[in-house]
Amino acid sequence: VELVQSGGGSVQAGGSLTLSCVFSGHTWCMAWFRQESGKSREGIAAIDTDGSTAYDYSVKGRFTISKDNSKNTLYLHMNNLKPEDTGVYYCAADRIMSYCRGDHPDAVDAWGQGTLVTVSS
Repeated sequence: VELVQSGGGSVQAGGSLTLSCVFSGHTWCMAWFRQESGKSREGIAAIDTDGSTAYDYSVKGRFTISKDNSKNTLYLHMNNLKPEDTGVYYCAADRIMSYCRGDHPDAVDAWGQGTLVTVSS
């Protein structure tokens, strides 16, 4: 599986951004991870093959993960962004939903190249 990300950038607090991730090859679950400076990569949103989703408490209600299989694209719509959302965002794909949720980041099958999101107060 190859994952190519786009989107990201700088925005003021309260603003919105959308990240995209084009995938090639078969995928099972997919996810978005965030890595803040000096911290480990953490799962923030995941979507399974049946369309069911899971979110970290820090983004629930503000972020929406979606997948368009006709375009082979995964999205992360981010609303009401906060300075603590700043970090490098990675899309990911794996066969195991718990891995997509972030249980074992080191074991995830495939990663996008990462994109920086900066939220200023």
